[in-house]
Amino acid sequence: MRKPQLSSLRALKLPVLAFLLAMFAGALLIAFSDAPSLKKIGHPWQFIKSASAAAGHAYFALFQGAIYDHTLATPHNPWLAFYPLSETLVAAAPLILAGLSVALAFRAGLFNIGAQGQFIFGSIAASYIGFHFHLPIGVHVILAVIAAIVAGAIWGGLVGLLKARTGAHEVIVTIMLNYVALYFLMWVLGTTTFLRPGRKDPIAPDVATSARMPHLAGDNFRVNFGIFIALAAAVFVWWLLSRSTWGFRFRAVGANTAAAKTAGISVPFVMTAAMVISGALAGLGGAVHVLGSDFSLSGGSAGNFGFDAVTVALLGRAQPMGTVIASILFGALRAGGSTMQANTTTPIDIVLVIQALVVLFIAAPSVVRFVFRLKNVKTGGELVAKGWNG
Repeated sequence: MRKPQLSSLRALKLPVLAFLLAMFAGALLIAFSDAPSLKKIGHPWQFIKSASAAAGHAYFALFQGAIYDHTLATPHNPWLAFYPLSETLVAAAPLILAGLSVALAFRAGLFNIGAQGQFIFGSIAASYIGFHFHLPIGVHVILAVIAAIVAGAIWGGLVGLLKARTGAHEVIVTIMLNYVALYFLMWVLGTTTFLRPGRKDPIAPDVATSARMPHLAGDNFRVNFGIFIALAAAVFVWWLLSRSTWGFRFRAVGANTAAAKTAGISVPFVMTAAMVISGALAGLGGAVHVLGSDFSLSGGSAGNFGFDAVTVALLGRAQPMGTVIASILFGALRAGGSTMQANTTTPIDIVLVIQALVVLFIAAPSVVRFVFRLKNVKTGGELVAKGWNG
């Protein structure tokens, strides 16, 4: 029998190497898109030095924008150098919650592509409670968060119910419901209830101060209590999947639906419950985003959080702690991309390319095997087919 620690390390091998390979491929793209380097392509050694310097400067700027930038520090406040790290955590908090939404569904054998729609409904509910009511500090933010959880749970539960009762494929249903959620958001922002007074563009009023999540490091940093909520949710999902009876049922249905049914597990109920909880997590992510950093709802508030959630769940192998780490990595890419573009003229699209390559290398691990000469690494297809329980 393999030791648990050794098994966990082996499980991390594929995503770590896939991320490193994606970063290397991104460096090649940066090198071959650098105009000064291309002028030296007739002189191989000079080209290599120039291209390597271009890629190094780009990734150093990415680090400055995501972790630490000494140029931001002042004699009175040296901690400002860590402002980029705070932005990474701000971007990571809602992504962790959306990623957990996808990961939990994976473990139950469901492919939740609808985290984007669930995230949007959570954002709508949190925004409405946040600006429409005037409540005491503490009570206000808690009610807004609860409303977002309920809204996301209902939107996710609808998918589970359709899957359980009619056999409708959750991938198709969730993709379609993402469009429904997006256009519902655009419609609701045009109503008198949500439209900001004196504005004609689709943007809701700012949420009240009493509904905002408290900052953790003063007014100079945007990092807020949402990161603690995200980490607590990760611990909850870990406990749910690993230590609870319901988690066993989720994993049993994800591993083998027929065997779970034979064992007396209500498969329709488990599928519905899994999607309810997944939707609640994504809706909570929407609340953290609106109440923690954005403070107002607009057509672009949800961004790509729901779609990036699929990527971080893949990179984290549908494990709660793996999803947290992957979300922080992607939060760093998101936060550092703008600095990289500003300081080195490297297109921010390189960040999107790296994210796409991560998915590609995990879904096609034969490339990783070939490059690193690996054996016995589970493929992305195998993980999906086995309900992500490996």
